[in-house]
Amino acid sequence: MELLQPRTVDEALLLLRENPGATPVAGGTDLYVALNLGTLQGTRFLDLWGLDELRQIREADGVLSVGALASYSEIIRSRAVRARLPMLASAAREIGGVQIQNRGTLGGNIANGSPAGDSLPVLLAADATVVLRSAAGERRIQLVDFYVGYRQSVIRPDEIIVAVEVPRTDGRQWFRKVGTRAAQAISKVVMAGVRGERVRLAIGSMAAVPLRLRRTEEALTSGAGIEHARAELEAEISPIDDLRSTERYRRRVAGNLLERFWRETAGE
Repeated sequence: MELLQPRTVDEALLLLRENPGATPVAGGTDLYVALNLGTLQGTRFLDLWGLDELRQIREADGVLSVGALASYSEIIRSRAVRARLPMLASAAREIGGVQIQNRGTLGGNIANGSPAGDSLPVLLAADATVVLRSAAGERRIQLVDFYVGYRQSVIRPDEIIVAVEVPRTDGRQWFRKVGTRAAQAISKVVMAGVRGERVRLAIGSMAAVPLRLRRTEEALTSGAGIEHARAELEAEISPIDDLRSTERYRRRVAGNLLERFWRETAGE
């Protein structure tokens, strides 16, 4: 195996262009699992961990920008995240243990593309945009348009994720993860939502990709009752059966989470 270690983002992008097929690696929390299982593809890796400029979390012109290398621990500690997107801090607290939180990165969670990724429903419900960069330039893709299949995305081989941008999120935010344990467990169902003038909802561990629940959102935004909204949710999802849970269980839990979201964000 070969490890390429750039000192700057520009150098990383040039190395990626000159080494087609090289795999970017940051915290390594996903790649090391594949390495231990013997399923890791490729022999050339691009180490991004030392690129501190991709760790910045900042707010400007009403947009919260979270660098791709921001770890879950840094997200938890960030005042800007806690003030602007507290449901992301809540999700970060439930991702693995302290060791994973110190090494795992937001950009890695997005790039990995697991439909059980705990940060993804949060970012979907927040109308987040993924910032991609290559040696040729930069482009922005809304997260709702980012995934095209199971662990497949629109990112090109010569691009890396450099940041995630979140516009102002008005309304009461909510996040819940259902797993076999309170922590260090892969989600059976994970849901995030925002209740304001417009309701926004997203769910993970439900399909090949994390889902934005448009029909359910529209029902709640229009003033429909929770029973009608739950019926829309039932029609909108097609839960999967896998080792962690059954279709029947996921469907029931999703409906229960929807009701809990509506009840807990009702306000005074």
